[in-house]
Amino acid sequence: MTATDSALTALAQGWCALSLLHGRIEARIERALQAEHGLSVREYSLLDVLSRQHNGPGGHLRMNQVADAVVLSQSATTRLVSRLEDRGLLSRYLCDTDRRGIYTDVSEAGLALLAAARPTNDTALREALDEARPKPELAPLVAAVENIRPGTGTPAVGA
Repeated sequence: MTATDSALTALAQGWCALSLLHGRIEARIERALQAEHGLSVREYSLLDVLSRQHNGPGGHLRMNQVADAVVLSQSATTRLVSRLEDRGLLSRYLCDTDRRGIYTDVSEAGLALLAAARPTNDTALREALDEARPKPELAPLVAAVENIRPGTGTPAVGA
């Protein structure tokens, strides 16, 4: 085995560990959100992303930006938005300056559901990380997640 082979093996093992951690977290959150609020992880993520929009320049996200933010294809995002719109949790509207642009907004009902679901999401995330931490292959990833500085997506200083 060459140095390149062992580096690729380590990279593949790291990716497998990351994928495992992500799957465990997502499954735990999915069960909790469905049981308590009738929301999927994707629905919660979409409401969360849209709730961070604001009025004024750069304050709204077009559908393609929403798709990027929730890591779904544009068609899957459109279906997801339609489901939430049918439930009265958000609405779509045309951009004032570009009639081809479609924006989305979270309704008051959507904001209320998101506020109620946020503690459930946070608790399930904490439980999933606590469960994963003792596993040697996942512990470094858990530490990395826990050391992300809020709002930056980068590790905290000294982490």
